[in-house]
Amino acid sequence: MHNLQLVHTKPLLCAILLVAGGAAKAQAQTQTPDPFGPGTGASTVLPAITVTAPRSLESEPTDAASEKRISGETLNTRPIERPGEVLEAAPGLIVTQHSGEGKANQYFLRGMNLDHGTDLAIWLDGMPINMRTHGHGQGYADINFLIPELLEQMIVKKGPYWAEESDFASAGSLRLAYANRLERNVVLATGGSFGYWRGLAAGSMAFGQGALTAAGEVVFYDGPWQASDALRKFNAFLRYSEGTRDNGLSVTALAYTNSWHSTDQIPVRAVYDGSLSRFGAVDQTDGGDTQRYSLSMRWSQSDDRGASLVEAYGVYSTLNLFNNFTFFLDNPDQGDQFQQTDKRKMLGLNASHSIRHKLAGFNSETTLGTQIRYDDIGVGLFNTFQRTAYNTVRYDQVSETSVGIYLKSTTAWTDWLKVTLGVRGDLFMASVASDNPANSGYTSAFLASPKAGVVFGPFDKTEFFLNGGFGYHSNDARGAVITVNPADPSTPADAVPLLVQSKGAEVGVRSQAIKGWDTSLAVFLLDFNSELVFVGDAGTTEASRPSRRIGVEWTNSYRPTSWASFDLDLAFTQARFTDYSPDGNFIPGAPDFVGSAGITLGADTGWFGALRLRSLGPRPLISDGSVWSSFTTTLNGRVGYVFESGIKVNLDVFNILNTQASQIDYFYVSRLPGEPLEGVADRHFHPVEPTAFRLTLAKAF
Repeated sequence: MHNLQLVHTKPLLCAILLVAGGAAKAQAQTQTPDPFGPGTGASTVLPAITVTAPRSLESEPTDAASEKRISGETLNTRPIERPGEVLEAAPGLIVTQHSGEGKANQYFLRGMNLDHGTDLAIWLDGMPINMRTHGHGQGYADINFLIPELLEQMIVKKGPYWAEESDFASAGSLRLAYANRLERNVVLATGGSFGYWRGLAAGSMAFGQGALTAAGEVVFYDGPWQASDALRKFNAFLRYSEGTRDNGLSVTALAYTNSWHSTDQIPVRAVYDGSLSRFGAVDQTDGGDTQRYSLSMRWSQSDDRGASLVEAYGVYSTLNLFNNFTFFLDNPDQGDQFQQTDKRKMLGLNASHSIRHKLAGFNSETTLGTQIRYDDIGVGLFNTFQRTAYNTVRYDQVSETSVGIYLKSTTAWTDWLKVTLGVRGDLFMASVASDNPANSGYTSAFLASPKAGVVFGPFDKTEFFLNGGFGYHSNDARGAVITVNPADPSTPADAVPLLVQSKGAEVGVRSQAIKGWDTSLAVFLLDFNSELVFVGDAGTTEASRPSRRIGVEWTNSYRPTSWASFDLDLAFTQARFTDYSPDGNFIPGAPDFVGSAGITLGADTGWFGALRLRSLGPRPLISDGSVWSSFTTTLNGRVGYVFESGIKVNLDVFNILNTQASQIDYFYVSRLPGEPLEGVADRHFHPVEPTAFRLTLAKAF
């Protein structure tokens, strides 16, 4: 199990919730998390069930060059400004924020601007984070409720090659897991620049036949903005668990609320002429509030013959989001602010059963699984002035159900050849009741998705991989039944497919031939029948043209000693629309380069530190390629000391070089007061925050 690592910290807080005392008794063959475990260690063993040939690689087996398991210890050695940035441990992934600390992050992976989660599936303890038919955008994945210190592991998979991965997983999937037990309790407080305060208390205690683990978190933040973020976040975690992750039961309750103001992207022209600061806002009433409550359970059982897993969850969430991207273009008097609302209840079940057997005399494992999900959604769009609604653009009640069944079989044909074949089928059904009956309706769709993977090796601690398969993402159900424009019912609107197919392939190699160095190289291809593209003046994603991405990823980690590690990840991608258009074939927002590098130093006690460099390459902002964003490169660092008494002090510094770059860039038409009524086409950006410091004091006991 994960060693709860407080090498990562986030800002101080006056009021700290204390959580129950006493360390939980470890179950047989179970290692429990230690808040001050090794700074760079990774002692957790995955409970994955995988048929393998005899191997000589030092870490757990993988089925693709781009697959990776990252321990909670490693995740928490990284200095991060916001919870979502912990996901950047996935090679080639960039996580930004452009609209307040309560809105879902912006994600970039494999040459894709994934907006707030399209085509990147994120899971926590079996619960899907991506939201279908969402008020702000399809696939919206808000991870702001994450408590990084509780993480046991993150499993990274890329491409549509995995039978167990479903909606939004074409570019990749991230499966996060919280630890069941903490070896020691911990309290911490962090304070830093721009009014950032955070408090966290977490601990475990024996309870009945198992253990009870709880955590509470509070965060306040103003930010460097002229109009304060005024963030107020409250977060709670409670879990009862028995046994181990392979053979055990856990029941988990989560509660999260957040409210904030936001400074959205601003026009470059206003900064150049001095009428607006880089940290100013045109509409200072933008922002929002959200809440998320969930109850989930996990049951697992495994032995030499096979394994069974059942996960069930219920989620209730709400979002009120106020944005103004075009300022005074549509309404010169009151402005263009709009409210997007999303209120949903979500129920789901994941179940799988694996059996180990012989196939023609060879070791084999076959898994049959199902994933069922139901969303009951109330979603609305309103015109507002200073957060007061004066017009309903549309309001819809949506019921959306999906049933997925998958089968995969892995056989080790020789000591150096392993083959995995899989297929999944997904049925989606959606019913939309709109305030305009013309946009009401029922739709359904089914897709079958075959998958395959081959592993050759290891040969001298080197393996070769070949993967391919079909995947998909779902579109907003409202767009699948629409017939007229909600803002102008006299104008017809074209419906889009409910399910959009993707297909991809990957050739890769992974080697540990040099002691301490783990390196992998993957060349990939990814096609979509329809690209989901963010539309700046609408504040949402829309289905677009077919696309193709060809790329290469090089991932490296080097650990010369137990107290030092180095990593370097580079990804290059060419992204283009594949059909002809006189407007051009560049995909807006698609980066051609993503890179990161890091140094991590430290042991159980004494000094520790880290430096992290990350870079997001240029992106075309319109499809003819005439306007591009610039590089965004930042450097973050950490230094600290762990005392024998269990006290830890560390200082995080963000944007050490005070880089003046953009978190995000868009190009569209907007209008400021006094400008022509038709508006001005311009680049709009959200700046990287200036240099910031955060000091943390923590105590484990």
